[in-house]
Amino acid sequence: MTLNGDAKLPEAATPEGRVNGITKDTNGAPTAATNDFTTTNGSPSPPAYQSHPLGPLSRGEIAQSSGLIRAYWPAGTECHFKVITLLEPAKAQLIPYLAAERAGQSPVDIDRRAFVVYYFKGTHNLHEAVVNLTQNKVESNVKLGPFIHANGDGEELVAVEKALLAHPDVQAEIAKLKLPDGAEVVADPWIYGSDGVKDGKFYDDKRVMQCFLYMRDPQNSSEADSCHYAFPLPISPVVDPATLELIRIDIMPTGLDEKVKAVQPWQPVPPSEYIPEAQPQLRTDLKPLRVVQPEGASFAVENFSEMGKLLRWQKWNFKVGFNQREGMVLYDVHYDNKPLFYRLSLSDMSIPYADPRHPFHRKAAFDLGDAGAGIMANNLQLGCDCLGSIYYISGVLSGSDGQPVDMPNVICVHEQDAGIGWKHTNYRTNRAVVVRQRELVLQTILTVSNYEYILSFIFNTAGDVTYEARATGILSTQPLDLDLTTTPHPYGTVVHPGVLAGFHQHFFSLRIDPMIAGHGNSIICDEAVPLPRDAKLNPHGVGFTVKHTEIDTSGGYDLDASRNRVYRILNPAVRNPVNGAAVGYKVMVPPMQTILADTDSFHYKRAEFADRSIYVTKYAEGELYAGGLYTNQSRGGTGVRSWADRKDTLRAGDPVMWVQFGINHIPRVEDFPVMPVETLRVMLRPVNFFDKNPALDVPPSTQAVNCSVALNRDEEVAGKMQGLSVGGVNGKLAECCGTHGG
Repeated sequence: MTLNGDAKLPEAATPEGRVNGITKDTNGAPTAATNDFTTTNGSPSPPAYQSHPLGPLSRGEIAQSSGLIRAYWPAGTECHFKVITLLEPAKAQLIPYLAAERAGQSPVDIDRRAFVVYYFKGTHNLHEAVVNLTQNKVESNVKLGPFIHANGDGEELVAVEKALLAHPDVQAEIAKLKLPDGAEVVADPWIYGSDGVKDGKFYDDKRVMQCFLYMRDPQNSSEADSCHYAFPLPISPVVDPATLELIRIDIMPTGLDEKVKAVQPWQPVPPSEYIPEAQPQLRTDLKPLRVVQPEGASFAVENFSEMGKLLRWQKWNFKVGFNQREGMVLYDVHYDNKPLFYRLSLSDMSIPYADPRHPFHRKAAFDLGDAGAGIMANNLQLGCDCLGSIYYISGVLSGSDGQPVDMPNVICVHEQDAGIGWKHTNYRTNRAVVVRQRELVLQTILTVSNYEYILSFIFNTAGDVTYEARATGILSTQPLDLDLTTTPHPYGTVVHPGVLAGFHQHFFSLRIDPMIAGHGNSIICDEAVPLPRDAKLNPHGVGFTVKHTEIDTSGGYDLDASRNRVYRILNPAVRNPVNGAAVGYKVMVPPMQTILADTDSFHYKRAEFADRSIYVTKYAEGELYAGGLYTNQSRGGTGVRSWADRKDTLRAGDPVMWVQFGINHIPRVEDFPVMPVETLRVMLRPVNFFDKNPALDVPPSTQAVNCSVALNRDEEVAGKMQGLSVGGVNGKLAECCGTHGG
């Protein structure tokens, strides 16, 4: 038998035929044969327990999944596994399961399933399969059609770098640079961005990688952590990651336009290092700042499955999952036993670059779909990434061999003080009541080659949920003629002699599957609009009101700061006991400039979420990723813009909101050699959901609890502030929390 297996498997179904990740024929049946496997033929037996349907795959389930796939094929068939992840049950099954669970009843068991994506090793034959772990069988197995490619992985990156640096054609080009003796060249393989063109110069029908070459500091080439991005080289090999074949070598333009010149000898430039031991001197005047919780943390963690965690903090409780693509996922989020969100996750990311010259025009990273927030997650360290009393959540994912890979400390859970939550001083009595804002933070950090993203879900005592993204890491740099270092460049910023950092954009898509006060939600657009002058109603022209517009059809929607446009999720069947309004949550989104690439570009076609701040779709099984299931060299047409264009009615009450936020990264010199964090926040905030401020019962802030230290204790503070009223009258300091200076 040949390795491609074409005779056994059908052609890939159209995107419309894929339901919940399972490809089906026109009758709804799986398109591939179904086989049962037991230990008699060497495949793993099913687990001895019934795990929770939302629990991430365990080590045993990952091994069971890959074993069943191997057993599907003749002995000796080598598989390169790309994804082995939980296939979440249909929402119609999960809703009654979760309801029964919360009611203390025994839910009806739901079969555990895994979604598996794999290649035959050394080929471009891509398959996706569904494995029923409970029944220990392969339910479907389909070979995918052309122009569908799986994500990259660490094993490939290492193999590609090793192969290209050993290739004689690449070595010949590097030799033209006449690098210093002992110079160490390194490569960053990038997912090859589509441009839709195939000829002698362009090549993107097969899965390939565009590799950018750099050099460590030649004066310190043995330092593995040297910032090689300070030494970009103009040579860019393109490599087939399946066969490790060198497709071609691109020589990059290094001037102000598209012209490419022959490789010239390298001209020396100084290093630019970020590691602490390379700095001339570290500051010595920063004294320790410690987060201390003498009675321990206020949250509790328990297992809801072998790998899933249930968190309880204040009035919050929710389930935490972790997978290869999205990383951290939250399920079944409740506050004070009131349902709020069925599922929350970062759905997708896109980073399109602005340099129109070949080969830079293809730089468009999809860090989740092309790599994976889970598999790129850091092992977070105590006292470094998270401070205070920390609980770590670890995960387990699959390696390319189909075996489980432990992912330690991928999520850190901790509390933090976030300043004042609320305060009021009664000026008549000088009594101040102050409540500190306490937050519960679930943080994960991913490193995708040169760049880091610090991603957090943050809960507070007032019922708010915040999603925070912090961008840091190192700019992706490209070579520039040394004599142009002080010349303004049309496509980037010069951040170091001979180093150009290209303009680019970062887009994030947060997927919100709501159940505000239960299922059956609606989406409302609120706008503040001025009232026209009217002799009776608005004689002075100062009036304004709020206009409410229900979004009853799926589509893309924008922000408008001039109208204070806000989108709100509400439950029309549940009313606030105070004012009778439908209970809801508003979504507070930072403004952004949408994607600048034109609508005919592949940047635009592929990043289906980057052109609108809000997309609203009708819930459909399997529609989890805003850029589509497969983003590697994608062509578009399989993501949220396409789903929204169905113009489904939303009156059935099961909308999904996709919230986009991001930044235009116009690099600064200060962003190099490593970038200070840039922070973005999306907040989900209750609107008429509670009957009063839900944080009224938080104990007030007191010095007896906080044990703060007055550094100016010996100074006569009141005397220095004569005539100044601070929350009181006649210069008298107001009493705070029952004590002075509390």
